[in-house]
Amino acid sequence: MPDNRFAGLRRWGALCALAALPLGACDSILEVNDPDIIQDASSASGAIALMNGTALRFAQATSGGESLFLMGGLLADEWRSGDTFEQRNSTDQRSVLHTNSFLSGQYRAQARVRTEGQAAINALRRFVPTPTSNIGLMFAVSAFSTNLLGEHFCNGVALSGLDENRAIVYGNPLTVDSLFAIAAALSDSALQNVGGTGGARVGDLARIVKGRALLNRGQYAAAATAVAAVATSYKYDVTHSLNTNDNQNWSLNTSARRYTVGNNDGVNGLNFATAGDPRLPAGSVASTPLSFDSSTPFLAQFKWGRSDAVTIASGIEARLIEAEAALKTGDGANFLATLTVARATVTGLAPLTDPGTTVARENLLFRERAFWMFGTGHRLGDLRRLVRQYGRNAETVFPTGAFSKGGNFGTDVNL
Repeated sequence: MPDNRFAGLRRWGALCALAALPLGACDSILEVNDPDIIQDASSASGAIALMNGTALRFAQATSGGESLFLMGGLLADEWRSGDTFEQRNSTDQRSVLHTNSFLSGQYRAQARVRTEGQAAINALRRFVPTPTSNIGLMFAVSAFSTNLLGEHFCNGVALSGLDENRAIVYGNPLTVDSLFAIAAALSDSALQNVGGTGGARVGDLARIVKGRALLNRGQYAAAATAVAAVATSYKYDVTHSLNTNDNQNWSLNTSARRYTVGNNDGVNGLNFATAGDPRLPAGSVASTPLSFDSSTPFLAQFKWGRSDAVTIASGIEARLIEAEAALKTGDGANFLATLTVARATVTGLAPLTDPGTTVARENLLFRERAFWMFGTGHRLGDLRRLVRQYGRNAETVFPTGAFSKGGNFGTDVNL
C-alpha cells in the first residue's frame, strides 16, 4: 500500500509554493531574523551573550561533544571502537577516511571557539571592558582550541575567520608548529588580560596552554618556566548538567557503549582498563559484557558520571611539563621528584623508583601523562611527540598488527 502519512503535508507545501510565486520580486518579505542567534553585539548584554556562547562552544568542543578528546583517543590507544559506524571503526584502525563526516564536525567545533571567541573579544572591549579577565578567558580558550588542532591534525590547517562585516576571510595552510606558535601567542594575550574577578583562574589556564604549546614545539625549558607559577592543586573544569550537555566520556562509553576503554590495544597500547590505577577506575560490566556492536568486549570507565566535570588543564599537568623539562636535561633526580609531587595528591599510588635509563624514564613519563590526563585530548599529541621529538618509530608507539575487527592496523598518526 502507498504510504499516505505525509500526503497532507506535501499538498500543503505545494500550495505554499504556488502562493509564493507572485512574490518573487519582493522576497525580502519572506526573510526572518532568528532572535536567538547573536552574531554581533551592539550592547553590553550582547557582548556578554557572545562570551557565554563561546563558553558553550568550548564545552561542546571538549568533553561536551564527540570531540577530538574522543576521536583522538580512538586513533591512539585510549579508546577502542565498540561501534558499527565506519567513521569510528576506520579511525580506530588507523585508516582515517578523508570523507569521515564525524571529523568535519569536530574540526568546525574548534574553529567556532576561535572565531566566536574573537567576536566576543571585540564586543567585550567595546561594551564591557572590565573585568578584563572575561577578555582573557576568550583568548585562553582560543589558544586551547588552536593548540588542539595542531596536536590532532596534519600540516595544512588553515585558520580562517570573519572580518568586521562577518564575511569569511580564508586562512593559508599552516604547519602544526605554526599553530603551536599561535596558541602560545594567544596565551600571552590572555595573560595580559587577567584583571578582576576570576583573573587568577584564567591566568593559570593560559599558563598551562602556553606550556603545552611550547612543549609541542620542543621548547622544554620555556614550557617549564611558563607553568612554574601554577599551583599543583589548580584545576580548570568543563562542567556538565542535565539541562546543558552530558559528559561525553560517560555518554559514548558508559551509557551508549560505542567506545570501550583501550587495554593493550594493538601490541603497543597501555593497559588502561586493567592497570588498577586509582587515577582511572575502569573495567568490565557484568550486565553489559559486549559493546554496541554486540561483538567487542565492553570495558567501562568509572571516573566520570553523566554530569561530572572534566578537568582539561591542571596543576598536575604543570608538574608533568616541569618533569619533562628536567628529563630533557638529564636531571633524573628532579624528574622523579616532580612526578612524586603529583602522585602525592592521590591516595593509593605507589611511590616511583627511577628506572635508570633515558628510554625507560621516557616510557615512565608518557605513561604517567597517559593515566593523569586520560580522555582529555592529550594522548594523540603525546604519541606524535614520541615520534617527532623522541625519534621513536611510529609502529613502536601507535597500535599496530592485527586489528580486532578484521585486517590489520593502518599507518595513520594524525586525523
